[in-house]
Amino acid sequence: MSVRIRHLLFATLMSLAIWHLFEGGYIHAKAWLAQQLIHNAWHGAISNASAQTPWPGADTYPVARLTAQNGKIDLFVLAGTSGRTLAFGPGHMTGTALPGSYGNVVLSGHRDTHFSFLKNLSIGDQLFLESSSGDRKLYEVIKTEVVHENDTHIARDSGDDRLTLITCFPFDALVPGGPMRYAVMARAVIPRTLNI
Repeated sequence: MSVRIRHLLFATLMSLAIWHLFEGGYIHAKAWLAQQLIHNAWHGAISNASAQTPWPGADTYPVARLTAQNGKIDLFVLAGTSGRTLAFGPGHMTGTALPGSYGNVVLSGHRDTHFSFLKNLSIGDQLFLESSSGDRKLYEVIKTEVVHENDTHIARDSGDDRLTLITCFPFDALVPGGPMRYAVMARAVIPRTLNI
């Protein structure tokens, strides 16, 4: 093999490696930047008491704020679960209880960005969900489950006050999507009052 062909092969392989690094970093950078813009829209919504889009032409807006792992996870939840919405943050599933209300509040997010922390949650871990009206609820993880994407029982109203977080499964898969889902179910913790 001539020196010229080796240099060309080396340059081609380096270009491909750089492209793959850029592509992987771009997804995380886009997710981070979107959360910053959504953060600003969230504070605008709270101060104006009305939904605020995070950027011109956005077809979604923040409806809740999810915190976990003692504040290490701090995410803004968007309205809807379309592919465009989930590219920027976790989304609230239309037709389920609204954040701040009683029922099964269902949120969905990508396993490789915003909801990658779900794999580290355990029974008893705490999650906080704040609605755009300022209501803040504490939830405690009661169960995790792997289900097929067509199995909708986890999104149905369960008769109690709960939060269900859903993402694709398995975590760290090489191929995006797939038919399996990982669900974390958490029940609202009712504050105890002291009888004196």
